[in-house]
Parts: sequence; C-alpha cells; structure tokens
Amino acid sequence: MVTEKTKVLTAEQEAALLQPIDEHVGAIQEKINALRVDGTDRVIDIQNNIDNLKRDRIYTEAEKQTKITQQKAALEKAKAVEAKNKDAVAKLIAEAESYLKAHYDSEYYQAVVASCKVEKEMAQEKYKAAVAQLEKEHQATLAKLSDAHEIKDEKYVHKNRLFDAKMQLDKDLQAVKDRQHAAFDYKYHLIDMLRMSKFTVGESLTQKWENYKYTFNRRDFLLRNGLYIAIIVIFIALCIITPIVKNVQLLTVNNVLNILQQASPRMFLALGVAGLILLAGTDLSIGRMVGMGMTAATIVMHSGPNTGSVFGHVFDFTGLPVIARVLLALVVCIVLCTIFTTIAGFFTAKFKMHPFISTMANMLVIFGLVTYSTKGVSFGAIESNIPSMIIPKINGFPTIILWAVAAVIIVWFIWNKTTFGKNLFAVGGNPEAASVSGISVFGVTVGAFILAGILYGFGSWLECIRMVGSGSAAYGQGWEMDAIAACVVGGISFTGGIGKISGVVVGVFIFTALTYSLTTLGIDTNLQFVFSGIIILVAVMLDCLKYVQKK
Repeated sequence: MVTEKTKVLTAEQEAALLQPIDEHVGAIQEKINALRVDGTDRVIDIQNNIDNLKRDRIYTEAEKQTKITQQKAALEKAKAVEAKNKDAVAKLIAEAESYLKAHYDSEYYQAVVASCKVEKEMAQEKYKAAVAQLEKEHQATLAKLSDAHEIKDEKYVHKNRLFDAKMQLDKDLQAVKDRQHAAFDYKYHLIDMLRMSKFTVGESLTQKWENYKYTFNRRDFLLRNGLYIAIIVIFIALCIITPIVKNVQLLTVNNVLNILQQASPRMFLALGVAGLILLAGTDLSIGRMVGMGMTAATIVMHSGPNTGSVFGHVFDFTGLPVIARVLLALVVCIVLCTIFTTIAGFFTAKFKMHPFISTMANMLVIFGLVTYSTKGVSFGAIESNIPSMIIPKINGFPTIILWAVAAVIIVWFIWNKTTFGKNLFAVGGNPEAASVSGISVFGVTVGAFILAGILYGFGSWLECIRMVGSGSAAYGQGWEMDAIAACVVGGISFTGGIGKISGVVVGVFIFTALTYSLTTLGIDTNLQFVFSGIIILVAVMLDCLKYVQKK
C-alpha cells in the first residue's frame, strides 16, 4: 500500500496494486470463457450465421432452408451446452463479483483517488509557483525598460506566458481526471467481460453519473442551460411574489392547464418557423398570417350574415352544415397561409433573397390586403357550439392540447424519420455541400416554407376556435416575435442546421408561462415586450457564443 508521506502513485505502483485483482479475476474469466466456448459463444455465432443466411441472396430459397435447418440443429446442441454450464458460469461470475466488491475499491481505487487528490493539489501549487515566478521576472524586466513600445511588447509576452501556464495547469488537471476515470471505468470493464455487457440498473446509472462528471464542462453547461436556469429562477420568484402581491396562487393545476391551452395554437406557429430557422432563415409574417387566418375562419364559421364585408361583399355560410363550415375554414386558412409562404419561399430559394426581406414583404402585403378588403373591422363570433365540437373540455381538461401534441409528433417524425427532414438539416448546415451531394436546395427551401404555411393555417384556425372568433387584421400582432423567441430559447440555432423539436416545445411553454405569470402579476403588456426582448437578446448571444466556440 501507499505510505502516508507519499500518496502519489507512480504508474508502476498503480499497476502493482491492480495486478493481484487482474490475476484473480482474469483466472476466473478464463474458466468462464472455457465454459462458454461451446455454449454461449457458439449460440451467438450460430444466430449470426442464421441472420446472415436470411439476408444472403447467393443461395436459392431451398438451399437457404437446408443450411438454416442445419444451423438450427447445431443451435439446439449449443443451447443445451449453455444450459448445462449455466449454473457453473453463474457461480464463477458471483465469485468474481464478490472478489471485486471486497478488494477493488479498498485495495486499488481508493488509493488512486487519494493519489489524484494530491496530484491536483500539486498541480495547483505548481501553477501558483509558476505565476509568481513569471510575475517576478515580468516586474524585473519592466524595471529595466523605458520605451513605451518595449513595455507594451513585454506586457504582451507576459500575458502569453500566463496563458501558457494556465494551459499547462488545465493539461495537468485533465491528466489527473483521466487517471481517476480510467481506474473507475476498469472495474466495469471487468464486470462487462464477466456478464457479457449485462449491467444492473444501479450499475448503469452509476456509470452514467461518472461519465457525466468526467465530461462536465462548466462553460459548456452554462452556454447550453444558463438561460433556462435564469428563466426558472424568475418563474420561481414569480410563484413566490404573486401570492404576496395579488393574493393569488400562480402554480395551480388550473393555471397550468390555462398555460398549456394558450400555448397550443402558438405551438403550431413555432413548429412552422423552426424549420425556417433551421435553414438559417426566419419569418416576420407569422402574426399577420394569424390575423388573416383568424379573419377567414371567422367569416366561414360565423353564424348568419357577417358583420363585415370583404371587398364590399358580405358572406353567409350558414347554409352549410356546421362540420362542413369548420372543415372549409381549416382548408381556407391552410390554403391562404400556404400560398403566401410558398411565394416567400420561392423568392428566397430562387433569387437567394434573405428570408428577412421576403417574409417582411409578405407581412406588409398580407396586412395591407386584409385591412383594405375588410376595412379593418372585427368579424364577431363564430357558432357557439363549434369550440365544444372541436376542442371540448373533458373533465376540465382542454383537448386543444392534444392538437398541439399531434402536431409535435408529426413534425418530429418529418424532421427525424423522413428524407426531407434529413435534407432540411443538411441544407441548413451547409447548403453548398448539400447541393454538391445531390440535394435540391430549392426544393427543400420551398418545402420548408410550405410546411410552415400548413402549420400557420392550422394554428390560426385553432386560435379562432379557442377565442370563439373575433378575427381581424390586427389580431396576432407581435406573435412572430414570440414564435421566433421560443425557437431560439429552445436551441434552434440561427446559424442553421442545429435544433430539436423538444427544444421548440420547451421554448413555447417557457414564453407562454412567463407571459401568463407576468399578466397574472399585473405587469403592463408593454413591459412584457421588454422582458421578451431581453430573453431573445440573451438567447441569441448564447447561441452565437456556442457557434464561435464550436468554430
């Protein structure tokens, strides 16, 4: 064992501590391997052979069946040997595990941990001594200099030397970290060999925790999660403050359901623009699309002649069955939104126009057309029984949430399980490389805009039903900022090609919950824009820092 005076283990001392454990467990492993040769190992080989034969196209079907039959006969013999040796193998494994439990930590691992602790202290002391020496030499050199340029050069050189010393410290600390992790990992390597990669739940969790600690980097953690932590802290503070100021509990089941209900239509909008941000683009026309969709849906689902007109014509769809009007409203919303997003997508893809410009033009055109055609009036309410048909509340649970869940699942499938989704990431990450590899950048770009239009149409239709109508050109103003902010907060990178659907979902919930909390607290709506702006700024800043660090 290691003496108290020198706890630092050399490589030879560490190997000497590990040797008896290796020899004892290794001897048991050899016995286990001998028992597995004609049993378990043979079973695995034969099963692989059968799988290969099934995929093989060289043999005829009859030849395949003959060979598979032969292999299955051999497989039964191997399984019989495996069953015969099962108890003996289990006994040897238990013996080896018992030995590891009794000796590995106490005789080897704890000595390595103690050595690593001392090595860390020595590395820190070495660094402090190096910094002190560099500072002394720097001051001595400065005392001899009088020229401003020479003094500036000396300060620059000193700064570089300090940086080199810090890098050496990081290197020394990483070596210590690697040594301790290797000692921890070796135990599970032995268990892995004994059990053929079968770990208990507890062992798997222990390894995951150790690997997390080993790979943990404070800077990366804060870059990835700093904004989430800050928002959670703010939300907790709001949960504490609201009951004191307003005498109302914020964190209740009813409030959570209200937040999810409000978030549901916005989920469609965020999922739509997420695909465009994935292509390093954006969409400034979302809010106006919501206003257009709300207006169109209200006109179609309104009871009796509409209170307003479109280009002077008053519509009345009450001659159609209610369900037909609901479906017609959905189709109209999707078609209108998709037409405009397709136009923006065409200009973006064909003329390499930045989405900021093409969608801003869309925003102005849509708002101008809807306001001019409707004179900017609100179209009143829709049929009162439609919300209970499409988004009823079942025992207090708002089923509009299920529409959002369905949208999340469908878009997740498109992103992760289809060729279009994979091409979306490829084009967003590097459009030139994607084009060279045969991907149609034009088709993917326009496709992303079309998908966004479909989702905007669905979202505006759901919002119309949730609000029981009240569609107007002004409705949805500023919603594009909420949708974009939700994506950025959720980790959809503006640099393109990076993002997850789960991030979008989290982002939407965060923004909706924050808005709901601030409204409940009585914070002015205009001040809420300030909060949103700060969150967007910080989110994009962290995204840029991650991108710079990656580069």
